[in-house]
Amino acid sequence: MSTVSTLFDRKLNILINIVGRNIRKSVVDFTAAEFSTLMATNFESVFHISQLAYPPLKASGVGSIVFTSSVSGFVSLKSMSIQGATKGAINQLTKTLACEWAKDNRRSNAVAPWYIRTSMVEHVTPDCYMTINRVQHHVGKGRCLNFSMEVLSNKEYLEEVYSRTPLQCLGDPKEVSSLVAFLCLPAPSYFNGQIVCVDGGLCVNGFYLDMIRRGNLAIFLICSCYSLTPFSLTSTINDITLAFP
Repeated sequence: MSTVSTLFDRKLNILINIVGRNIRKSVVDFTAAEFSTLMATNFESVFHISQLAYPPLKASGVGSIVFTSSVSGFVSLKSMSIQGATKGAINQLTKTLACEWAKDNRRSNAVAPWYIRTSMVEHVTPDCYMTINRVQHHVGKGRCLNFSMEVLSNKEYLEEVYSRTPLQCLGDPKEVSSLVAFLCLPAPSYFNGQIVCVDGGLCVNGFYLDMIRRGNLAIFLICSCYSLTPFSLTSTINDITLAFP
């Protein structure tokens, strides 16, 4: 940070914290060392970098911090318990700094992506699986780098990702980078303490069924509003069915 301060005349306008690692294991299988590694890599690093960046950010007179979080900080994802915990910690740090450093005209926000179509995700071949298996054989299962390519090369898994994502597609890197760039600009100067999900709607997707074509949704609404049972609405149901073929 002293080098950065020297290069920029001891002033810093923008700090973008990008770091992330995961070890895919169930909770009961994690060792203390693995827990410490993930916490240190994903959370402690950005915490201390932010501490060190505070003086040059304050000296600039105006500044913006953008953290890279993840949807795992909002919803439960399989084999991402500790990684999700670190991202949840980043979310809270984002909010804390937004309040604590606001007096110095420092804004703090975060982006939380879902699966993004990067080269690491796209360029997957059977050789990747062979390499991963060899690494796991030597260093132990779960100790190798667990990139998204491990799961997105699985067609069934990818279809499951699509099914849980309302937009039914992966994100594009530009859809994340453009948001980060926007948060750093003067334009969103009143935007502070927010964690923006770039996830195609994953985090807001509850139990949703496309029933409008059969008229069921309209039927449920009528029953709810008038406290009537579907059996007493035979004629109405027929009308709705005709209205929504």
